[in-house]
Amino acid sequence: MNLIHSFLETAERNPEKTAIITGAGEAITFGALADLSARLAAGWRKAGIGPGDRVLLAMSVDINLYGAIAGLWRIGATIVFPEPAMGLNGLAHGIAMTKPKAILATGPYRLLRYALPPFWRIPLTLHWPDNADDGADPLTDVANGHPALISFTSGSTGKPKGLCRSHGFLAAQNACVGELLAPQRDDERDLVAFPVFVIANLGQGVTSVLPNWKLTRHDLATAKGIATLTTQHGITRMLAPPSICETIASGPIQPALDAIFTGGGPVFPDLLQRLGQKMPATTITSVYGSTEAEPIAHQRMDEISEAQWADMMAGKGLLAGKPMHKIKLVLLDEEIVVTGDHVNKGYLNGRGDDANKVKLDGEIWHRTGDAGSLDVDGNLWLRGRLGAAAGGRYPFEIEVAARFWPGVEQVALTPGSAPPALIIQGAEPQPGDWQKRASKIGDLHVVKVKKIPLDKRHRSKIDYPRLQAIYRTEVAKSKRRGI
Repeated sequence: MNLIHSFLETAERNPEKTAIITGAGEAITFGALADLSARLAAGWRKAGIGPGDRVLLAMSVDINLYGAIAGLWRIGATIVFPEPAMGLNGLAHGIAMTKPKAILATGPYRLLRYALPPFWRIPLTLHWPDNADDGADPLTDVANGHPALISFTSGSTGKPKGLCRSHGFLAAQNACVGELLAPQRDDERDLVAFPVFVIANLGQGVTSVLPNWKLTRHDLATAKGIATLTTQHGITRMLAPPSICETIASGPIQPALDAIFTGGGPVFPDLLQRLGQKMPATTITSVYGSTEAEPIAHQRMDEISEAQWADMMAGKGLLAGKPMHKIKLVLLDEEIVVTGDHVNKGYLNGRGDDANKVKLDGEIWHRTGDAGSLDVDGNLWLRGRLGAAAGGRYPFEIEVAARFWPGVEQVALTPGSAPPALIIQGAEPQPGDWQKRASKIGDLHVVKVKKIPLDKRHRSKIDYPRLQAIYRTEVAKSKRRGI
């Protein structure tokens, strides 16, 4: 059963239950959202959209977006999501890669259709149908392998690659996510900062509350704003990147939550500790995965042993926990490689397959690009990006330990010098303290900076190209000072 059928069945069983609440307070029930999707589907089918037609969405993350998704899936269309962190370049890249038949743009995005040349090549412009199609209820049956949506990787390790997910793939991913996010109470309400998980919640009948901050600017979220949203809408759980958890951990006391699920970037143990101190009654779970394979593994904070805490502080790496039982995971020359029904087997037009896919025992596996290890209990430990090793060590083997040092706010290992540079943001308790601690780990040169740059998508990963530029600037300053 694909996700549109799961959603429609949920809407039939619980039509009056709230499906989505926006950050501005707008709400829609499952029944009303199903009715909206039916009207949209009927109107767009009349406009010439049918099974397999690609439709580019340029919309804000709101109720209309999810109505549009359900409406297009009703008629078998394939949705194209550009990479939001890339802005206009992401839209142009998405158009070039997918060659959509139509564009659906709302709000200020409607101006793009007329202002930018890449949009002129899209044959159709879809409009929001009026209520003339009330009563229509189109639903096109499609095979599990039918393409449902095309999205893109973040591009943090190269040009964004297109991923085409079928309805069967999304159903398999939803089943795996369901192991983590299965509702524990009838009135479950999730604050969801990952738009794709709203789709999963629609299939499971869980109410989703959208953030009251811009999803492309997680750094603009405030602890006070999150607390207000939580209280106002009775939020019971939160699904958010580590940067949002950092905001909560650094702010005032938050209303109690049953659970927090965080991922989309490394979830460091010092953040877990601070978040746990701020919200001691909340179950906190870190989730490891990637755009191509989500989720891969998960770890509850309250299940981390004293020995595992000590191992992280000593430089073993970052504990990711047990791999999901629906995924196969092996280490190939220290790299984490995975396969399974919810693991992407190939990129759009094959671009990226040679570097990121490998065939083992007749199956296609995804190369994560992450170094890892497995302990005797089957727990996965992350060691950092393969290409970011320095001085014979992987980043997390140094960074995780260094984050426990006094005054350290952010840290990044970079192989831009000999010895490798350990770049640190924070307030050093006394001159030379960090260098002394670094020397005990290995042959490392500490460089202090005002701000370590993070990725634009979730602001949870190091932006290494920008970091290298900052490092070169600091080295040049040191040379001029004769240091």
